[in-house]
Amino acid sequence: MKQKQHPLIILAFNMLLFFMIFLVCSTYSLTIPRLSPIAEWEKTTADDYSDVKTFYYNQTLDHFNYNPQSYQIFQQRYLINFRYWGGANSNAPIFALLGAEEPIDSSPRVIGFLTDNAASFSALILYIEHRYYGKSMPFGSRKEAMKNASTIGYFNSAQALADYAQVIIHVKKTLHAKNSPVIVIGGSYGGMLATWFRLKYPHLAIGALASSAPILYFDHITPQDAYHSIVSRNFQEASKTCYETIRKSWAEIKRAASQSNGLSILSQKFNTCEPLKQIGGLVYYLELMYISAAQYDRPPDYPVNVICGGIDGASSKSSDILSKIYAGVVALTKNNTCKVYGPFHGSETSDGWRWQDIKLVLKNFGSNIIFSNGLRDPYSSGGVLNNISDSLIAVHTANGSHCLDMLGAKKTDPNWLVEQRKTEIKIMKGWITQYYADLK
Repeated sequence: MKQKQHPLIILAFNMLLFFMIFLVCSTYSLTIPRLSPIAEWEKTTADDYSDVKTFYYNQTLDHFNYNPQSYQIFQQRYLINFRYWGGANSNAPIFALLGAEEPIDSSPRVIGFLTDNAASFSALILYIEHRYYGKSMPFGSRKEAMKNASTIGYFNSAQALADYAQVIIHVKKTLHAKNSPVIVIGGSYGGMLATWFRLKYPHLAIGALASSAPILYFDHITPQDAYHSIVSRNFQEASKTCYETIRKSWAEIKRAASQSNGLSILSQKFNTCEPLKQIGGLVYYLELMYISAAQYDRPPDYPVNVICGGIDGASSKSSDILSKIYAGVVALTKNNTCKVYGPFHGSETSDGWRWQDIKLVLKNFGSNIIFSNGLRDPYSSGGVLNNISDSLIAVHTANGSHCLDMLGAKKTDPNWLVEQRKTEIKIMKGWITQYYADLK
């Protein structure tokens, strides 16, 4: 018999989400790195891109105010894969992927979970691009959209959620799919959006799958060092010698930089693509390499093991710590001509995340949400790891990494990953079965 959570626990969770005011996140946070897109070290092809059609919706700039500028329109891009859909006449479901902090172009290829399973649901797959990314750019261009506080002010998650609601309503109306149930899906920041969408617009989505969504990373709910603690643990588990070498390297980098021509020496030592102008460039590169390796430490390559293999495999005759660190860089980057890039150049993801305000007040309703996490992902420290109720379900794996369940299935996938995806699919099918029963 399933043990139900006390109603006060469920109420507390819902009220927590209702009152939670999310803080602005910075790319250069000293405690928790900004969320990154669903990325992988080696891209996978989940489906033939020719099945995907591109559309645009005339989206309202401001959903919440009545200023003259609020009524401006911009073109919001969305993609549809009709290949597996059973059609409106059969009330076949819709999977809606909520775009996150990057253009939507790669999602049909990267998010193989959808194309792998759409056929068994007879589902239509809808990919919606987040405002201010890709081709969904207000004010005509990225330059104009990011021009000043007046234009950037519309770049926030509350507006994005309202965008998704409008697109879903539009698509269902256009396809005459009034009774087709919608499940919203997202990973990382997109998983947070999926959670919030289900809470804020429960009449539009019967459920949400939120992969690697650290929704508890706000208002000091999660310890600020939790993310980096998992990064450290991952490297310690791979090799204690490697971990100690990395730990000692920070002081060695600082010591080397303080010497005469120190930056020039470090530039040569690490074969940088541009001469280092300050120590921060090298430190930032290495920090990003380590946390990315830990976050996406997935089979079959396991980048943490790759880095530590390079560090531990460096010539034992050399006691030079920095040479060992460089060996780890080479092991990961393989045949790149230069190894360490110069000054950080912003992208849509990085520039947007510096500003992107994710302040929301959510409806105090919550059901039919899957919180999936891999415990090797540092962001799992801010994820929901225990069931809140029979319908707010936590699915996690000890060896999983960031958004691993969202990628396309491979023959080399370990059994625990296969079972994780099966569990998620079973829950989603249960939602749809109940929806059809209630529809009668």
